[in-house]
Amino acid sequence: MTGDRRHPLAVLASEVVECDACPELRSYCAEVARTRRRAFADQTYWGRPVPGFGDFDAAILVVGLAPAAHGANRTGRMFTGDRSGDFLYAALHRCGLANQPTATSRADGLELRGVYITAPLRCAPPQNRPTTRQLARCARFLDAEFDHLTPPVTVCLGGIAWNAMLALLKRRGVAWPRPKPKFAHGCELTLGGTTLLGCYHVSQQNTFTGRLTPPMLDAVLTRAGEMVASKRG
Repeated sequence: MTGDRRHPLAVLASEVVECDACPELRSYCAEVARTRRRAFADQTYWGRPVPGFGDFDAAILVVGLAPAAHGANRTGRMFTGDRSGDFLYAALHRCGLANQPTATSRADGLELRGVYITAPLRCAPPQNRPTTRQLARCARFLDAEFDHLTPPVTVCLGGIAWNAMLALLKRRGVAWPRPKPKFAHGCELTLGGTTLLGCYHVSQQNTFTGRLTPPMLDAVLTRAGEMVASKRG
C-alpha cells in the first residue's frame, strides 16, 4: 500500500526527494518555488525532486516526462495541479484506475488502483526539456521502480518516456529489434517481460490541439488493462 513507509518504493521516494545529482535543476526548481506564479502566489511550492506515485502493487506503470514547474514542482506529486494531470487522472478515473477524477494536492485523497505513475526525470527542467546527462543521472530511480514493480505493461507518455524505457531494458541486457523501435501513439512492443504501449503525452500542446483526445487516451488505458488481465490468465 502507498501508506507503508517501510515498503521499498516508499524508501525510494525519500531518496528521490533528497537527490542532488543535478545542482542546476535543484537551483531552477528552488527559484521557481521562490518566485512562484501569480495564480499560486499564496502557496508554498514543493520545489524539490518529485517521487513516483500510486499503487505499490501496480501491474501498469505509467511513465511521463518530468514534473511541471508549476504543477508537480508546486504540489510534490506527479501530474498534480496542472492541466496535464487533469487530463490524465480524469481518464484513469473513467477506466476504473483511480478513485476520483481530479488531482489538486498530495492531501486530496486520490488513490490509484493497479497503476503507478513516474517519470524519467524527477526535477522540473527549464522549458520542459531535460538534457541527456540529466536523464542519465536520474535513471537509477526509474530502474529501481521497475525492479520493484516488474510491471507486465508500461504506458509511455511520449517519445522521451519510450526511449527511457528502451534504455532501461537495454541496461538489463534485453536486445532491441532492429532498427530501433520508434515511438508512435498506440504502438506496442513486448520486451523483457513488459509490453510497452505508446501514447501521446498529456501535455496541453497535445490535448488542446486535439492531437490527443480523451477517447484516444481511454483506448490506451483500456488496452493496458486488457493486457494485464490476459497475462494473468
